[in-house]
Amino acid sequence: MEVILLEKIRNLGLLGEKVKVAPGYGRNFLVPNGKAIYATAENLKKFEARRADLEQVAAEAMRVAQTRQQALAALPAVKISAKAGEEGKLFGSIGTRDIADAVTQAGVEIDKSEVILPMGVLRQLGEYELEIEVHGDVMATVKINIVSE
Repeated sequence: MEVILLEKIRNLGLLGEKVKVAPGYGRNFLVPNGKAIYATAENLKKFEARRADLEQVAAEAMRVAQTRQQALAALPAVKISAKAGEEGKLFGSIGTRDIADAVTQAGVEIDKSEVILPMGVLRQLGEYELEIEVHGDVMATVKINIVSE
């Protein structure tokens, strides 16, 4: 199935590109969420008419993302308290929701889907530097300090 992307999607393509995707991905995710339209001759004409508006929206989203990146970089280390044993192992774990809530309380609003944990949830006390994907092209680094309660 071919679709025209209405925004940049990581590992897929840029705004305005005509790409082939699996039918289920296009039909169930891209099109209903407004990220793409079916690649028909009529839709191609409509897209070309809206291209300037979509590029302007994408540029504005990039400016907002860069502002959030600077705000995240200015944050001091975010402290998260958790119950832990004597060896520093947590009773439970710290996941994306916990990190997003702590950073939001520290002053910069982020969503749990923006937090990247490549090694999985955090299960030890200590300091961590985590990547926050503010936008498809903009990454920010946040320091998290997990301390015992």
